[in-house]
Amino acid sequence: MVKNGAEILIDALVEQGVDTIFGYPGGAVLNIYDALYKNSDRIRHILTAHEQGAAHAADGYARATGKVGVCLATSGPGATNLVTGIATAYMDSIPMVAITGNVGTSLIGRDSFQEVYIAGITMPITKHNFVVRDVEDLADTVRDAFRIAASGRPGPVLIDIPKDITAAKCEFIPKGKVEINETYEISDEELQTVADMIAASERPMIYYGGGVETSDAGDMLLQLQRKADIPSAHTMMAIGCIPAAVIGLLFDDLVNELAPKLEACDGLVVGSPVYYASANATLVALLTRLFYSTPFDKTMKVGAAVAACPPPLTS
Repeated sequence: MVKNGAEILIDALVEQGVDTIFGYPGGAVLNIYDALYKNSDRIRHILTAHEQGAAHAADGYARATGKVGVCLATSGPGATNLVTGIATAYMDSIPMVAITGNVGTSLIGRDSFQEVYIAGITMPITKHNFVVRDVEDLADTVRDAFRIAASGRPGPVLIDIPKDITAAKCEFIPKGKVEINETYEISDEELQTVADMIAASERPMIYYGGGVETSDAGDMLLQLQRKADIPSAHTMMAIGCIPAAVIGLLFDDLVNELAPKLEACDGLVVGSPVYYASANATLVALLTRLFYSTPFDKTMKVGAAVAACPPPLTS
């Protein structure tokens, strides 16, 4: 069916399972808001008082639901107001797609009214950026954005859509929800190397972060800690992952005196950042290797130097 770019955008979002979008209207996205109104039975728009609120709301929605959060803003100041929320999602590995309008393609690069190069501004704080120059590329761009945002180490992706692209028409061909690659494969040889390093270390320490919390791997991490009798510390994002009978939050004023202990350890088990679905599987495999393949006893001296899941920041 032939549709305009705004309608294709909404269809592509619904195709990817989006049921809620946070945003604030503006001139460059009026066509998109027309399409949102016509499709209000399929996708809910939540109006925020400010574009920054839309970005943070999409971030929070993703954290609460496990789905990709989506926010929408107009060109220029509307787009730049998303930056803090995008940066938050990037630093905390939250899957989010930020959609911005822009001036028409013929006006880009001419210092037009409310024109800003938002793709360049957000490049350091996104996994990937797209600038749509052809309406025929729009649907596949949305699909790629969701795949990149949710695959591997999650993070924000930005799609910048000029206003004339939202008005242009082309055939929309549904393709279904994209496949998300959540896991990171670790070979038996790598696991054995990790187990051997744990067995060889004398002053071990576990340092873990939000990836353990998001992948629900806290119980497995606690088993590993107790099995190997290794003290641990965590990042802000990992508060509550396991019981607090640990060193605590590293780099907090209350535990800064413990930083030398981290520097003195001869092995470090790194529990974050990790892939959403891989942390649990990795710890299960590592525990299995430790329990059944490595001889441990009550007097063992253990540790680790593990980079079990070094995720790429880009697609």
